[in-house]
Formats: sequence, C-alpha cells, structure tokens
Amino acid sequence: MLQKTAAKAVPVRAIFMLGPAFVAAIAYMDPGNVAANLTSGAKFGYLLVWVLVAANLMAMMVQYQSAKLGLVTGKSLPEMLGSRLRKPARRAFWLQAELAAMATDLAEVIGGAIALNLLFGLPLPVGGLIVGVLSMIMLTVQNRYGQRQFESVIVFLLAIITVGFLFGLLLSPPDPAEAVAGLLPRFDGAQSVLLAASMLGATVMPHAIYLHSALARDRHRPAGSAAPDNGRLRKLIKANRLDVIIALLIAGTVNIGMLLLAAATLRGAEGTDSIEGAHQAITSALGPAVGIVFGVGLLASGLASTSVGCYAGATIMSGLLSIRVPLLLRRLISLIPAILLLSLGVDPTWALVVSQVVLSFGIPFALIPLLRMTFSAEIMGEHRDGLPLRVLSVISAALIVLLNVALIVLTVTGAG
Repeated sequence: MLQKTAAKAVPVRAIFMLGPAFVAAIAYMDPGNVAANLTSGAKFGYLLVWVLVAANLMAMMVQYQSAKLGLVTGKSLPEMLGSRLRKPARRAFWLQAELAAMATDLAEVIGGAIALNLLFGLPLPVGGLIVGVLSMIMLTVQNRYGQRQFESVIVFLLAIITVGFLFGLLLSPPDPAEAVAGLLPRFDGAQSVLLAASMLGATVMPHAIYLHSALARDRHRPAGSAAPDNGRLRKLIKANRLDVIIALLIAGTVNIGMLLLAAATLRGAEGTDSIEGAHQAITSALGPAVGIVFGVGLLASGLASTSVGCYAGATIMSGLLSIRVPLLLRRLISLIPAILLLSLGVDPTWALVVSQVVLSFGIPFALIPLLRMTFSAEIMGEHRDGLPLRVLSVISAALIVLLNVALIVLTVTGAG
C-alpha cells in the first residue's frame, strides 16, 4: 500500500520540478516567430503547417538534450565548451555565440517597440526604451528573488502570449480539412522555402540551446550542492522531459495558431508582409478588440523574450570566458544597438528578418557540440542518448542546418 501511495506521489512532486523549459520556450514565441508565422499564413495559407509541427518536435529533442546535459554534468553547455576549447578557439566561439545573442536581443526589443506603437502610438525609439526598462525590472526579480520567481513571471507572460495570439481563432476558426492537408510536406517555389527556413530558424534558436542547460542545472543542481545519486538523477531527467513536452506543446500550439489565424483571415491580403500590416488586417477583419489582444500578446512576447535573451547572453559569456557581467548592465549595453536602429528609421520588420539570418548562422555551433556531448558515454555515463534518439537527432540536425543554409542563401541572393 505504501509503495502504491509513493508511486502516485511521484507525478505530484514532478509538477514542482517544472519551470526551466517554460523559460526556454519563450525563445520559441518571440517577435521573429510572429513575423515568420503571420507572413507564411498570409502568403501560402496552410501550406507550411508541417514545418511548424516538425520544428516543434525537433525543438523538444534539442531542449531535452540540453536540460539533460546540465543535470548530468552540473555544467551548462557554454561551460562544457569553455573547459574543452583552447583560448583562441574559445574566444572565437564566444564571438559567434555573442553575435547570435545580440541578434536575439535586437529582435525582441524591436518587437516590443512595435507592439507599443500599435497599442499606444508611441514612437519606436521610445517604445524600445520602455521595453528595455521593463525587461530590467524582470531581471531584477531574477537577481533578487531567485529563479523560481523569475520562472513565475515568465509563465504569467506565457499565458498572456497564448491568449493574445490564439484569441482570434475563436472568431475566425481555420478550415479543418485545409489545416490537416497542411501536414503534408511540400513547398511552392523559392519563397516558400525561404519562409520555411525562417520559421525553423525562429524556432530552433541557438541561445535557447545554450540557456536551457544552465536553467536546468541552476534549478536542480545549484552551486555548492551535492551531485544527485543515479536514482535521483533519473527522476530529475524524467521530470525535465515532462517539463519540455508541456512547455513546447504550448509554444507549438501558439505558433501553429498564429499561422492558422493568418491563413484564415489574411490570405491574399495586401500589406501583410510586416507585423504592422498584419495587425491592421487582423483588426479590420476581426475587430479592434482582437487587434488589441494581439498587440498585448506581442508586447508580452517582446518583454519575456528580451529578458530571456539577456539571461542567455550572460550565460554564454560566463561559461566561455569566465567573465560575469551583471544582468542589468548587460541589458543596458545590449539595448543601445536596438535603440540606435529604431532611431535611424530602419524598417523594423526588415531588422527582424536579418536577425533571424544571424541566428541561423549560430545554430550549428550550438547544436552539433550538444549532440556530441549527449551522445558521449564518457560525459553522460548511463544517461547518454539511446540509439533511437541519436539517430533522430542526427537527422533533425542535418535538416535544421540544411534549411538554415537555404535561409541564408535565399536571403542573400534575394530569391523568391
């Protein structure tokens, strides 16, 4: 009887272990995702639903492997790399990882500024400053009150994002038959390949891969604590797998919902190749209330993702260079390029697209070392990835890299 009671209690205890993946999942619902998903639905309807489904499944594997690495080794992925690379290689690796983190910061601040412009008519530079200040307040919560409180704030914003981006589907539901047909893998010209690669690049992001290993480690193996025994470690790994599945199911649902909303309401509409144009079209088609809710979701997306991106950048620098920069100082420094671009009048949607291309360059640098480590019995012991996961990971990594190369090539050449 006691054994049965204990067995039933395990899932309840597992609930209290959830959280790190919800922070990492914010990277999968940032303004870059919004731009890519809305453009895809507006231009190609339900054609690329399969891309988001595949990308989300790939992301689940990658984030689970990242969390597992942190739990088993007690180190983040950047720390593991920093201990294995020589000084020149470590600095070069940090530079490319830092560029990816900066591109993320840029996109999130711009996305939040667009949201404040849509909601209140604020100039983009002013909106960018407000987003920066609010993200500093969120990072102060993490600094002063700890990771769990930071996770609570992020989960709250995640709920707002979910409502904001899915509310329109209640008024304009998608065509079920066409949505199911969208699960069949296919393309329709070079532009659809470009959008598919952009959607994948906006989903599997390098800073989320680096960060999740640190989030899982910090939550379950904080500095100075004893390493868990194998039994405890197995439970932690199972709990984090559940954490990843739940968090990324929510993120995937939001992303697919955005595409379906665009396919149902924006398909063929003019001017929907920007977030501002899509917002105006959604407001015209479904009413101002839906437009406001959408704008609030976009603002929450920008706020949450800019805080997570700043956290990721600090993790990368600390792990690779052993330099710790206060999060608030880092937020202030990384805010400058975004405000400068907004002040110069750079098209914000174009800036989002370019940021995704920069992120695409960084994906192989994060993904391939992660797989090499989680495949290794020397590093992971009995917790190394099993053969089925190794095979699926290699296939997924190859597809991710190929499609992101396609994104870079098509963007540079202007194809489509």
